[in-house]
Amino acid sequence: MPLQMNLKAIPESLSKMADSSMQMCSLQDVLRTGDNLQNYFTEVTVNYKQVIEHNKRIGISSSGDAYDVLRKLWSDRIDHVEEFVILLLDRANCLLGWSHISTGGISGCVADLRVIFQTSLKANATSIIAAHNHPSGNLKPSESDLVLTRKIKESDDLMDIKLLDHLIISNESYYSFSDEGII
Repeated sequence: MPLQMNLKAIPESLSKMADSSMQMCSLQDVLRTGDNLQNYFTEVTVNYKQVIEHNKRIGISSSGDAYDVLRKLWSDRIDHVEEFVILLLDRANCLLGWSHISTGGISGCVADLRVIFQTSLKANATSIIAAHNHPSGNLKPSESDLVLTRKIKESDDLMDIKLLDHLIISNESYYSFSDEGII
């Protein structure tokens, strides 16, 4: 019986929320007031500033090159918690930059595709190398690693930002999805 009472109370509480601060303005109401439309929304801008000259960018020509760069960038928590980063590259496979996408726990982290591609687009990258660590040191990809890699790969076709590789790294070594023929 208490469960039924709680379920009946949900629509009432939702309607109270909608009646309070959750209301939105209608376009007709704003037009009627003659108020400036820009007081109700803002322009979204995207800025990109190239900082490193083309001739000073580091080229990535192998998974080993990517691993060497990633080990220099990785936090000192490589053996403690999972982290997910991306390397952002131009058409010549030279580094534009890198971005920390997420930090998880001991046994996993969430990498949001929207954040990966939002970052890639903003950096004007034409390709990326994804990477995450396994604090256990076990470099074998989990099922969720394989699913995430497949999702990034499927999305890269649509976004025209190529996933060149996905590395699982540890202090001592790495696993390359590309070298293993998965990408």
